[in-house]
Amino acid sequence: MAGASAAAIGGQTPIEKLRPVGGLPAHMCGQLREPVAIAQTPSGQYLLLDRRNHTVVTVDKARTKLAVLMRAGMEKGNVLQPAALSVAGEAFAVTDAPFRQDRVQLYFTSGSLLTAFLMPGIAAPRLTLDGVILNGAGALHFTGKQLLVNRPESGSLIWVMNLEGQAVTQIGNLRRTGHEADREVHLALNVGLPFGTPDGGVIFVFQTGAPMFRKYSATGQLEFERHIEGPALDGYIQALPTTWPTRKIEDGTYPLVPPTIRTAAVSPEGNLWVSLTPMVTYVYNAAGDKIRTVQFESTGPFAPTSFSFSKASGATRLLVMPGCYEYEPG
Repeated sequence: MAGASAAAIGGQTPIEKLRPVGGLPAHMCGQLREPVAIAQTPSGQYLLLDRRNHTVVTVDKARTKLAVLMRAGMEKGNVLQPAALSVAGEAFAVTDAPFRQDRVQLYFTSGSLLTAFLMPGIAAPRLTLDGVILNGAGALHFTGKQLLVNRPESGSLIWVMNLEGQAVTQIGNLRRTGHEADREVHLALNVGLPFGTPDGGVIFVFQTGAPMFRKYSATGQLEFERHIEGPALDGYIQALPTTWPTRKIEDGTYPLVPPTIRTAAVSPEGNLWVSLTPMVTYVYNAAGDKIRTVQFESTGPFAPTSFSFSKASGATRLLVMPGCYEYEPG
């Protein structure tokens, strides 16, 4: 496996160390104030979401030109407080919350607007990552034909939405948290990341509280549920809090719940990659079995905050933030 080595820790399953095999030039990544997502289209165009600059930028396949595709602004075609970027083919979806209401905009990578719509309800902060409060629509996956959005306030984990912004169906019951009497905490512990799978199903990864994921069939039936466990998480899980500080935000008070899972993605082969708050990543196969433990390195080990898979170069590459790096997933 290129760029990888393995080391046994305490007699446990070896941790594979992955080192970058490429990525965007440092001077390009350095122009962004807070790049939080990176993806690549089949034609090789890179897209990056810069949360602090409120922009979506593009880099050509040759990695020589950087251009701003979406600028800061409340009007359609711009973004304000962007939370998520998801690419499907030569189109992408980006979410923001310009009016305290989650907005989804779909664009072709040429820059032309496909559609835009507001999500129902007020955007409520549910999760804090590195001191930044994130909204619910930060958990979105664009399949090219539909959108998968985490909407625990609806009573379901996932909304399946068409490209006109209509909810076609809802998938998954909220998990039991022991905090059902405190609605905001209960909802915060049902925040997570939805992904389409190669068999047409959906995987949902819970980001907060006890780490776990569920696999649903193409018809929305629960196929299995797996708890995410391992030596890297033992101490972290034992120290999980049962109460959380709150912060008043405009007209509401919300618990500040940090994530256990920083990011995740499903590979073209159907494997689930899960980046943990401790600096390791667990990889699960399509049956839900853990098959690998990985640690990402650049100048040192780090915990990825964004994953996306690309086959623009022929071979599968894993694009990772921070750092705008590319890895051979193996």
